[in-house]
Amino acid sequence: MKATIWHNPRCSKSRQALDLLREGGAEVTVVEYLKTPPTRDELARLYARAGLRPCDALRKDAPAVAGDDEALDLMARDPATIERPLVETDKGVRLARPPELVRDLL
Repeated sequence: MKATIWHNPRCSKSRQALDLLREGGAEVTVVEYLKTPPTRDELARLYARAGLRPCDALRKDAPAVAGDDEALDLMARDPATIERPLVETDKGVRLARPPELVRDLL
């Protein structure tokens, strides 16, 4: 199974999710989203597939936003505001907090 993780190697939850994917036998593509940020459209697609509102996918310390469009604009402009890790497989997309949620995708 193939998986993509939008990953921050400095984040313990992101590292744990990556380890769980690898332990589960996934062929993982790692995207360090702070170096290679997703586009606004890609974020919108991922959150729609995950059944998440973009407002609910912002980091807790991100500036307040008025709605989902503003949240997507903020995340596209400042990827550090994206809650992590975000994981996608053929089975779906999960915001892997807690990291064990990636098991649903394997």
